[in-house]
Amino acid sequence: MIGGKFVIDAVVHAYNHLPSNWADPVLGEAMVELAYHLAADPPNPRYAMKREDYLIDWQIPDVANFVFGESDTDVAVMHPLAIAAFKDGYSSVEKAAEALETYPSRFIGAYACVDPLLEGKAVEAIAVQAELLKPLGLKLYPTSWDGQKPVSWRMNDPKLIYPLYEAAQRQGIKTVAVHKAVPIGPFAVGDAYNPGDLELAATDFPDLNFEIVHGGLAFLEETAWLLARFGNIAINMEIQNILVERRPRAFAETVLGLCRVGGSDMLDRMFWGTGGTLAHNQPALEAFDRFEFPEDLLDQAGLFKPIRQLTEQDKANILANNFARLHDLDLAAIKEGVKNDQFSRSEGAAPAAPFSTLSHMNRGETIYA
Repeated sequence: MIGGKFVIDAVVHAYNHLPSNWADPVLGEAMVELAYHLAADPPNPRYAMKREDYLIDWQIPDVANFVFGESDTDVAVMHPLAIAAFKDGYSSVEKAAEALETYPSRFIGAYACVDPLLEGKAVEAIAVQAELLKPLGLKLYPTSWDGQKPVSWRMNDPKLIYPLYEAAQRQGIKTVAVHKAVPIGPFAVGDAYNPGDLELAATDFPDLNFEIVHGGLAFLEETAWLLARFGNIAINMEIQNILVERRPRAFAETVLGLCRVGGSDMLDRMFWGTGGTLAHNQPALEAFDRFEFPEDLLDQAGLFKPIRQLTEQDKANILANNFARLHDLDLAAIKEGVKNDQFSRSEGAAPAAPFSTLSHMNRGETIYA
């Protein structure tokens, strides 16, 4: 907990950054470099990782130690990836299953993730992962690799994407998350990262909830209008954790921008996510715990009505309550489940020192190759 507030990290990845995992060297290297540069040069050098320590094949025990042992994160949701430029998708389904089996009270769920370019095989993969992971949602990326080049698509594609929504619904999956706003490589993607394609998807599938992952980092006004208009659209704040730590005013502008049309009520449809191993979680949590909107920005915020200052209840909602409500999770049972396990600490006790729990760093090994 941070400041007495329970923390659910809505998206954790167990990346395999190694070049040996790149099915496509250009796209693989581009994504790995993007990840590292997001993590590099934090304000507090205690939380900086060398390239050779960061760009590894992250194993589940190290991910768990990093997320739960070294930060005030209480529980998390594992997101495997299905980006075909990586041989294992970049964060494998097998690792997600291992996380759920090994740390069931801490990894409280996972999302299924499939590559839409596989079409019928993607539908089959949803069924397989539904059995293996009992997923809370389905995660999609708007770009993959067809074996020769990157290919992007839109979330309102009735031929390629709608069958995946239907397959998810058949498996009892009620949430679809999509990576938006942040292109994953130096190539043309058209309009694939603009969330406007969710307008038709949310209309045609009113019984599904849609999460815009990285929502607001680009296309801010378009995203604000979607939030205000559609009650089945929410924001997964992954990467915004990096903003609140390093650029708090930019974070304020992003969150206030998301509230610009619908007002402060939109705060109830935003929830905390970090990527897990994308950057160290603790300084972001500390920054968010002390964060307030700058008053000069509040004076200008809100298109139709003023937006109020962020409250402690808003923070508690963003850190845990909103995600639990949107997914019908029993938060009281989740809190009970993490008492007295290997990651529990006495009240007021600090997390482990940065990177002190990571096995390869403790052994002084270099495994980037």
